This record gives sequence, structure tokens and C-alpha cells, in this order.
Amino acid sequence: MATICQIWRPDRGRCIKTNAIVLVLFMDLVLQCVHGYLSSPHTGQVLPYARDAQHGPVITSPVVPAAASASPADEESYTSRCPSGGLCSRLPADCIYCNYQHNCTYGTPASFTCKPKKGVHCIGESGQQQTNFSLSVICQFCWQLDPSQYRCSNSTNCMTVSCPRKRYNATCDVLDHVHCLGRRRFQKRLFCNWTGGYKWSTALALSITLGGFGADRFYLGQWREGLGKLFSFGGLGIWTLIDVLLIGVGYVGPADGSLYI
Repeated sequence: MATICQIWRPDRGRCIKTNAIVLVLFMDLVLQCVHGYLSSPHTGQVLPYARDAQHGPVITSPVVPAAASASPADEESYTSRCPSGGLCSRLPADCIYCNYQHNCTYGTPASFTCKPKKGVHCIGESGQQQTNFSLSVICQFCWQLDPSQYRCSNSTNCMTVSCPRKRYNATCDVLDHVHCLGRRRFQKRLFCNWTGGYKWSTALALSITLGGFGADRFYLGQWREGLGKLFSFGGLGIWTLIDVLLIGVGYVGPADGSLYI
């Protein structure tokens, strides 16, 4: 029996050692699988950022304060131009909100309900502060106003001495105290009306006195015509007479296309 035990015990120890090593390796493999499973997203679940990406760009909360923070700057921009404590009816158009209706009769006065913008305070005829007041406005769009009631950009490369008279595209802004319907900034085609500083009286005087030498044409910046008159002695007097008439009626003007002053 002792002999059998001596033979069996070493085998049993080797078997237990082998089984222990296999068990340890198996447990290590199981732990690695469990760790990988826990660290990865579960099947069937979508992460929050993945859901947002599927539904397109989403405006997050930080955008809202940005828009709100811009309103005080806008408020300050117009409140600095809006007098407080005066009559509501005298406030500039940029300082009030009005419910303009376009179903009024053109050219006739129409009454609209208005209120001052936030941060602007005004009073009525009675001297009390008002939040709503009536404003009488002529029923017409801003682009239909008289030219004296708006200001437009000028063009410095527009020829005025031409037939027919040329126009240019101008951007016009209504004056602050003028009230009208529609947009206060609009596009309009205007006649060229800028001047380069040439005087009509000077050009006419040169044409009468020294026109035979082309002085009038030289003054107006027309060098080729001036040289032609100089070397032809005013076209033997005929060209001189014609230029006196053309300058007198304003048909011949400065070479840069500007108007006389």
C-alpha cells in the first residue's frame, strides 16, 4: 500500500498543479472578457452625443445667453440717440414701435398706435408718461417721400452732361424725424448731380473773350477740343460762336461729367 501511495501521490500533485494553472488561465480570460464588456457601450443603447449627431445640429444652452447679452448693447445704441422726457410724438422713428397698416388711403393722414422702445421714456400732451400713443403719419411709403426728407449716396463717376441724362443706383436713408411706411433704407435710381467745382459764369466769360484760342475748352478740361480751336483760330470764328451758344445754354459742360456751380 505504501508503495502504491508513493507512486500515486506525485501524479496526483502534478494533476492538481496542472488543473490549478488551467483554472487560473481560465479565470484570467473570464475577467478580461468581463472588463471589456463593462468598459464598452451595451448593445441597443445609444450615447447622448450619438443621438444628437443623428438628429442634426442642436442649439445648446450656451447660445441663449449670447443672444441675450447682445440686447443691452443694441438697447444702448438707440437709447443714446433717443431723448427721454420729451413728447412721444416728437421721438425719432428709430425710438418707437408702430403698428403701421398699409390699407390707408395714399397721401392722406393716417393715425397709428405706437409705443416707445425699451429704455425710452416720453410724455403726452398732458405731461404724463405714456406707454402707448397715437401718431399721425402721411400714408405713403418711404421711397415716395419728398427728396428733402431722405439722404442718398452720391456717385463720383456718373456722367451728367449726356443726352439722355444718365442715372445711377443710390442707397437712401430717411431722416430720423420723418415717419413713413415700409423700409427706411431703400434703393433708388437718381440723376447724376455731382459737381467738380467748375463755374458756368467763368466758362461763359472765357468763351466770349478768349474762345478763339480755346480757353473755354481748356478750362472745362477738354484738351483736344481746346487744341483744335487754338490751331484753327476758333474755326475761323464759327466754332467760337457755336461754343458761346452751347455753353450759354449749358449743353457743353465739364469733361468729368459734373455740373456747374
